[in-house]
Amino acid sequence: MGSFDKEFLAIPEEVIRATIRNNQKCFVVRDPKTAKLINKFILVSNIEASDGGNAIIAGNERVIRARLSDAKFFYETDLKMRLEDRLPKFSQIVFHEKLGTQAERIARIVALAGHLAPIVNADRAKAERAAQLCKADLLTEVVGEFPELQGLMGKYYAQAQGEDGAVAHASEDHYSPKGPEDLVPADPVSVAVALADKIDILTGFWAIDEKPTGSKDPYALRRAALGVIRLVIDNKLRMRLLPVFAKARSDANGKDLLAFFADRLKVQLREQGARHDLVDAVYALPEQDDLVLVVRRIEALAKFLDTDDGKNLLAGTKRAANILRIEEKKDNTAYTGAPDPVLLAQAEEKELARAIGVAKAGADAAVAKEDFAAAMTAMSKLRPHVDAFFDKVTVNVEDGKLRANRLRLLSEIREATRAVADFSKIEGG
Repeated sequence: MGSFDKEFLAIPEEVIRATIRNNQKCFVVRDPKTAKLINKFILVSNIEASDGGNAIIAGNERVIRARLSDAKFFYETDLKMRLEDRLPKFSQIVFHEKLGTQAERIARIVALAGHLAPIVNADRAKAERAAQLCKADLLTEVVGEFPELQGLMGKYYAQAQGEDGAVAHASEDHYSPKGPEDLVPADPVSVAVALADKIDILTGFWAIDEKPTGSKDPYALRRAALGVIRLVIDNKLRMRLLPVFAKARSDANGKDLLAFFADRLKVQLREQGARHDLVDAVYALPEQDDLVLVVRRIEALAKFLDTDDGKNLLAGTKRAANILRIEEKKDNTAYTGAPDPVLLAQAEEKELARAIGVAKAGADAAVAKEDFAAAMTAMSKLRPHVDAFFDKVTVNVEDGKLRANRLRLLSEIREATRAVADFSKIEGG
């Protein structure tokens, strides 16, 4: 165990740790009572020293003192300049040749954070201020020396110059979550800036058609999309993504980007035990860009398909869809539109037509109230009528008008269930 001067403890702990760990491969030491760093370090050497290690300790102490002196100088130099005074230099730093300078990127993040602030219940002025300062520490001496401290140093410098607490914390938190195990920011200002940062990157690279391919993802766009998903879902944020994508960049292909989000969400939910086909079934409905609602639909669908009513309705719906697909292909026509009630000959088809009307109205009303469990209950009432129809009614009869009318009735089953999800995408049945 070696030691260093106590005066160096005035530097942020993370800077001390980075200095000692990166440069000397030594361990810092904490006081067990306060969990704060103390002016000691531990080193390991595979030399059997004749002096008990005194010379090794002295050598390391000498180097660590010099390194910490540099770190202290960098830190104190950084504190002499306000974060906003560093910003003009970003206009000379290219972010990407097709996406402009870092200054232009920061301006986009500020605008988007301001737009998102009311959606995420953040103070707009604080969100814009935090977005303006969030990248400033990239030009500081400490971050130049230790890039892994980006964000964290921004927080310390913002606190030192008297910024609002939420603004300061957003400097560090807007990079989160960095991975599946990383904590998700909950403070609204941090959430607004984190979303703006990630959505700007995604819409920018979509606009210039530089998307991840195979295992290649040089700009970590998959991680950015997963970050947006976790920020939205963990904070239960009700926001539609397509208008936000359009606000970020009008030239980004929002629907294609939404499909990319669907794939990321599929991976995320699969890791949590959800079925990927249920994600497909919900995303097959038009413009499913409210992630909180998508997840709630999927959860309700999974519960429904675990019941007998759910399994049997799925089987009936699949059977209807299969017959339709075969007959529509054979006849080269689509059997859409409401069946003619006059041509409903048998009791079972009349009952099915009536039940479809009731179930669809019930499901639509429940979906409008975002009560997906009630929507599934409404759909479940179809099950006995679908079963009875297939049990008693022959679809492919010789009478062409009657056959077409029955095929349209099958199409109505398919359309009714689409109030909840596209059952054709669900495996099994």
